[in-house]
Amino acid sequence: MAFQNYVLFDLTNVQFIGLQNFETAFRDAKFLAALENSAYWVFFSLSLQFLIGLSIALTLRKNFRGRGIYQGFVFYSWALSGFLIGLIWKWMFNSQIGVINDLLMRTGLIETRIGFLSDPNWAMTSVIVANVWYGIAFFAIMLLAALQSVPADLYEAAEMDGAGELRKFFNVTFPYILPTVIATTLLRAIWIFNDPSIIYGLTNGGPAGTTHILSSLMLEKIIYGGDYGMASAIGVIMIIILMLYTVFYLFATKSEKAGDF
Repeated sequence: MAFQNYVLFDLTNVQFIGLQNFETAFRDAKFLAALENSAYWVFFSLSLQFLIGLSIALTLRKNFRGRGIYQGFVFYSWALSGFLIGLIWKWMFNSQIGVINDLLMRTGLIETRIGFLSDPNWAMTSVIVANVWYGIAFFAIMLLAALQSVPADLYEAAEMDGAGELRKFFNVTFPYILPTVIATTLLRAIWIFNDPSIIYGLTNGGPAGTTHILSSLMLEKIIYGGDYGMASAIGVIMIIILMLYTVFYLFATKSEKAGDF
């Protein structure tokens, strides 16, 4: 379909058009903006999810009172669908009755309410915040499992060599969990890139398309335009981007040597 003029509302005119859909896509300002947004969406979502998830996993590795309750609270977001999370955060970001504006007003950080989802300057940041909250649990779960498998005698040996907490983390913990880090960041990046559910629940790509990523733009082409040819072309472009990203990522991280001391 990517090489055809295949519009649902004009099935009598379906024909092979070669690379025309791809040419049209790369001349479309909306597509180029979605391509740029996709890069921001993946980079910031993945980086913050990983860093916060790792911090939580390191905390949960220790025994403390209420650990089970805290762990359940952290993992709660992963039990919800992305679209439902988008709706929840849509209410929280609401400029009139949202809890976020209310808290910011009460603490004196802002004097007037902010339209987080209606202001183009805030919309992309807002959807990334919601996505970060959603994905933290994934990294916390996976990295906690990896951390619990690190042999205690490695830490004992490091302590005998006079290593502090920071040295133990970079010389023992991180090299040991590196295969898990590589696998989880690779998979999560692909999921984030492909999943438009939070964006659809929050902004539906608005305002004026400023929060569209490639996957949400592809859905818009199908749902509102019935343009299966253009949507398929965007899908093919996404596949190529993910293939290039995967090859580069695995080469850059030297994954075949991951975990070697």
